[in-house]
Amino acid sequence: MISSENPALTTNDSEEKEPVKILLAEDDKEDQELFIDALDEAEIASEVTTVENGQELLDNLRDQSQSDPDIIFIDVNMPVKGGKKALEEIKNDKDLRDIPTVMLSTWDHASDIEDTFDKGADLYVQKPSSFNGFVLVLKKVFLLHWAKALLRPVISLFFVSEKNISHKD
Repeated sequence: MISSENPALTTNDSEEKEPVKILLAEDDKEDQELFIDALDEAEIASEVTTVENGQELLDNLRDQSQSDPDIIFIDVNMPVKGGKKALEEIKNDKDLRDIPTVMLSTWDHASDIEDTFDKGADLYVQKPSSFNGFVLVLKKVFLLHWAKALLRPVISLFFVSEKNISHKD
């Protein structure tokens, strides 16, 4: 498990922002690093904790010594317990179901998107093919997150991909 903070991203104003507590379930170490670097580049003040599979994610969430994250990012395809199964268990747990969840995948299969939507995910993000694309996607995710507070999404806003984001966003 990796824990990373981006303290340089907090403002020096009297209205210093609390960093967003992110729990990232991602089995690929390079993707973990890319995610953290993209958050830094996007200037999103954050504390990131990483786990490598769905079982570690659930164990972390159920650990009473850990505070709940503000948002969870879950890779769809992971070993031990996949992202969809972990999502299903999170959304069926009365203590965890209200934590916003964002699914991550390299694929944009309609069946995966619909399945995770039906299981209660708040967003489905197709992993971008470039670092700049990842920065752009994360900015969009957090714009959507804070603008809507991730209330039950509508399907038309559920899928976020580098291809469907204007570079002006």
